[in-house]
Amino acid sequence: MKLILASASPRRRELLEKTGLPFEVIVSACDETLPAGTPAYRAAELLSIRKAEAVAKEHPEATVIGADTTVLCDDRVLGKPADRADCIRMMHMLSGRTHLVQTGCTILSGAQRVSFTAETEVTFYPLTDAEIEAYADSDEPYDKAGGYGIQGQGGLLIEGIRGDYYNVVGLPVARLLRELRKIGANA
Repeated sequence: MKLILASASPRRRELLEKTGLPFEVIVSACDETLPAGTPAYRAAELLSIRKAEAVAKEHPEATVIGADTTVLCDDRVLGKPADRADCIRMMHMLSGRTHLVQTGCTILSGAQRVSFTAETEVTFYPLTDAEIEAYADSDEPYDKAGGYGIQGQGGLLIEGIRGDYYNVVGLPVARLLRELRKIGANA
């Protein structure tokens, strides 16, 4: 059965390549607006379901993986920064604190459906205004949930993590591979 990753993220593509499984990427065109009142802790999994369903509708013969990553701080979802000021606001919010990174994953394969959310705690060092501004002046924060990338310069802001590193990058590949094997889908 053909395997499809329903994501535009180059990081997710790189991580799925680590499994050695052949796959193709088809970007989902689903609406990513969360319904009013959606609890923050449900956002990532809900969006992963939408992405997978949108692509599976067009490719019912395939096994489709949808994924979405959110950064949660104070029960709020921190998306991609809209601009430099938004990035600086997020970095101040994360500075010296522990927050949660969640990646929701959904696998649709024929009549089988598996959804799960992986969680990783990330702790930032206390950051100076100069560190925050220098990071905001880089190109790195603007296409990443929470405004940072652990695999790049953002990793220099992080004191530690508890959980799956690859989840913070954007795809908990070890768990995903195990879930694919459980349902007998290309793994």
